[in-house]
Amino acid sequence: MLPRISLVIATVAALSSFAAYATDAGPKPYKVVGGNKVDMTTYKGYLYYGDLCMRCHGPDGLGSSYAPNLTQSLKVLSKEQFENTVINGKKAVSNSSDLVMPAFGVNEDAVENLDNIYAYLLARSDGVLDRGHPEHLEP
Repeated sequence: MLPRISLVIATVAALSSFAAYATDAGPKPYKVVGGNKVDMTTYKGYLYYGDLCMRCHGPDGLGSSYAPNLTQSLKVLSKEQFENTVINGKKAVSNSSDLVMPAFGVNEDAVENLDNIYAYLLARSDGVLDRGHPEHLEP
């Protein structure tokens, strides 16, 4: 009986620490001042988003008729889930739709700027970055 209780306690402890990790806000990967001035990481994210993502996901990450609103998606996706989707792609097939996100893992610009794109989209998702072209903060 004692080993079973120990296993239950260990499992609960592991799940509790995972839940704390998954919901821990931690430091934000962006800096936004006044709603439109951003650090260089976020600014580069805006530029690379425009190059690589906007054609499907629309301006400002707000989605389109065939790709989701990323500002809403990042309210439920972890950074790791976001990275996995960008690198490996995703296919969601149902009776009414066939949605495909191509894998960008072979695109050097996408891989090298994934943190930048994530910072930009998270700032938009958190509501601290306004729509449109941001200015970058002076160093």
